[in-house]
Amino acid sequence: MKERYYSAETAAQLLGISKQTLIRYENKRLFPAARRNALNGWREYTEDDIKKLRALMGRTR
Repeated sequence: MKERYYSAETAAQLLGISKQTLIRYENKRLFPAARRNALNGWREYTEDDIKKLRALMGRTR
């Protein structure tokens, strides 16, 4: 099964934060760097990435 990738906007919505906050946390190294799309350089997040980011935020849902 092909893995699904979420944009930074969608990942931020799933985490309950703004896209700017998501990027700021990454820039400050509070979150690990996101995978980048080889064609356009945009950040991409997997379901597993989102679960890990939720854990870093102290959220279980």
